[in-house]
Amino acid sequence: METKRPFWKKFIGDRAFYGTVLAVAVPMMVQNAFTQFVSLLDNIMVGRVGTDQMSGVAIANQLVFVFSLCIFGALSGVGIFTAQFYGKGDDAGIRRTAKVKLVLAVVLSVLFAVVFTFWGEPIIRLFLHEGSESGDLAATLAYGMEYLMWCRWLLLPFALVQVYASTLRETAVTKPPMVAGIVAVFVNLAFNYLLIFGKCGFPALGVSGAAIATIVSRLVEFGLVAGWTHRHSDTNRFAVGLWKPERIPMPLLRDIAVKGTPLMVNELLWSSGMTILNQCYSTRGLATVAAVNINAVMSQLFNVVFMALGSSIGIVVGNLLGANRMKEARETDTKMLFFTVASCAVMGTAMFFFAPLFPKFYNTTDEVRLLAEEMLRITALIMPFHAFTHGCYFTLRSGGKTFITFLFDSTWLWAVTVTGAMLIAQKTAMPIIPFFAIITASECLKCVVGYLLVRTDIWMNNIVGETR
Repeated sequence: METKRPFWKKFIGDRAFYGTVLAVAVPMMVQNAFTQFVSLLDNIMVGRVGTDQMSGVAIANQLVFVFSLCIFGALSGVGIFTAQFYGKGDDAGIRRTAKVKLVLAVVLSVLFAVVFTFWGEPIIRLFLHEGSESGDLAATLAYGMEYLMWCRWLLLPFALVQVYASTLRETAVTKPPMVAGIVAVFVNLAFNYLLIFGKCGFPALGVSGAAIATIVSRLVEFGLVAGWTHRHSDTNRFAVGLWKPERIPMPLLRDIAVKGTPLMVNELLWSSGMTILNQCYSTRGLATVAAVNINAVMSQLFNVVFMALGSSIGIVVGNLLGANRMKEARETDTKMLFFTVASCAVMGTAMFFFAPLFPKFYNTTDEVRLLAEEMLRITALIMPFHAFTHGCYFTLRSGGKTFITFLFDSTWLWAVTVTGAMLIAQKTAMPIIPFFAIITASECLKCVVGYLLVRTDIWMNNIVGETR
């Protein structure tokens, strides 16, 4: 009977459905849009100083990117339980998962600070190759290390912000993290302007100024979101005693380890895989490093729609699964996947036509601008496919199928995407644009795998029904 339902009933929801989805997604979209917009302006400001500075910061940010996704993976693994505890109405369970998140945030922040300190330079050197008209390798290395050493101080504030913001979102509180994020964005923007260029009596610190501005903004964001949470502990009951020692029940810790570890490992492998992928692209010269950076920053601004809608799938569907509303969870997931893909078809179209405009904001060479324009158009064409696989990932994750998400996400990336990129980089002299197009288009094949996994309903599980 399911296949005979009218198209609009199966794939398109009513007003109440979109009201629920957008109530979760829009605050995340707004916050992410502001964040990515300021990241764009930050990138342009550094790019106005010079191509070497932009490339150095871009390479250093690859390491920060690995950290941020490890935090995302670790907290998301715990967040599966938070969302389902919320659907179950278990405040004690929510508080305990938040405590586990705090421990993970501190441990990972210290670990990555050590990595940045002792292994930052050799990692950055992996991205430095001759082969284009643009760039100075020694200068790029120096700027990258300058930026990375400052970034050690933003790791813990960033991680703590994610602990509070993710827990609030998983309990259907989305506006305070959004407001805190927006304020932090403007703080970052203001200090970027003051410290990069030396305005209003501040020193012109260039790359260091960009890093310091980011640190200040993260501290402000943490103060705002944590302060609001504890001031409203009557409604955010998980905040009561959050920083006090508490014995977490062993069955819960075991379940979190079993379900969450694959997700954390997945994000570590995925982020490191993306870093290696960019290193493969960098074999075509420093101009490619700069162009890939421009493409990444610009595309992330357009990606806020499917990123927020994907996260919303994990929250909304996870709440329904925790409440044992299985049929509704399946129907909601189908409609949310369709909405995500349709929305990103519109965003991809806009990005495709605006692609020639974006690289002109950078003080760089014509070689870099042309490469960035072509990469942006390729990325735009693949965006709806990427949106679908992203939604499938969160669908599988919502029901605790973290090992399958591990296979679907990072295993695919390493087995297909990274392996293909390494073969092309090392065994051929293929120019960067067809190289980039082939690797990006591999997302289309992944869509088939995602569709087959989601339609089996293996993700439809209540994982907190028996948890104490």
